[in-house]
Amino acid sequence: MAHDNYPRLAIVTGSDSGIGQATARLLASEGFDIGLTLHHDEEGVRATAAEVERRGQRAFVEQFDAASPDAGGAVDRLAERLGGLGVLVNVAGTGHSSRALDLSYETWRHVLATDLDGPFLCAQHAARIMVAGDQGGRIVNVTSVHEHVPRLGAAAYCAAKGGLGLFSKVLALELAEHGITVNTVSPGEIATEMTGMEESEAYHQERPGNPLGRPGHVNEVASVIAFLASPRAAYVTGSSYAVDGGLMLMAAHGHDEATDWREV
Repeated sequence: MAHDNYPRLAIVTGSDSGIGQATARLLASEGFDIGLTLHHDEEGVRATAAEVERRGQRAFVEQFDAASPDAGGAVDRLAERLGGLGVLVNVAGTGHSSRALDLSYETWRHVLATDLDGPFLCAQHAARIMVAGDQGGRIVNVTSVHEHVPRLGAAAYCAAKGGLGLFSKVLALELAEHGITVNTVSPGEIATEMTGMEESEAYHQERPGNPLGRPGHVNEVASVIAFLASPRAAYVTGSSYAVDGGLMLMAAHGHDEATDWREV
């Protein structure tokens, strides 16, 4: 039986900047009250909260560290302040750049804890709240194109994102009977602080090896997340949506700076 009456109450981790901030703004525009998380960028999360409130919705902020064993506790505290929970969006994450043979165990564990353990705990705690509420819900885990394809120098990141992708499919199977859908969104290169770009640069930077020829804008990722968080996506679960300008289509065409790949 479908459960499409879940409350318009959402938690977005990593909502102090980038994709998380854009997602919080868009969900607020669609009538959601939002639980926001703060890691270190207090100015950023306060700006997000102000934009949520400007759209006529409530905003609550909790301290959050995705690598902490208490990551799920932040979900519990935000859901209590919101008065329930209908949507969880796991955005918070980290990366690294090191060949596997040079990768320290400490870095490996930190990346896995942040990008896999944290989203697992948040999803688990959120799902328990949704199941208890018996109104269904939505969980969207933001991964990366590296949920699907490898990248040299990113062993821990790829392992975590690939693990999160398959965990999401298992969770989709287990939660379907409760009317809770679970999907992933896998962005390619998006103009954010993490990639060293301003949001506006998405439309001005050239990427010859990408079919659409540029990086993505955070709003383009947030739009897909918002669809999956909505009743419109009631029959979508266990799926992964690439938002990458066609980048993954290029696996057989060589280096992403090449310009001759369009020739047959």
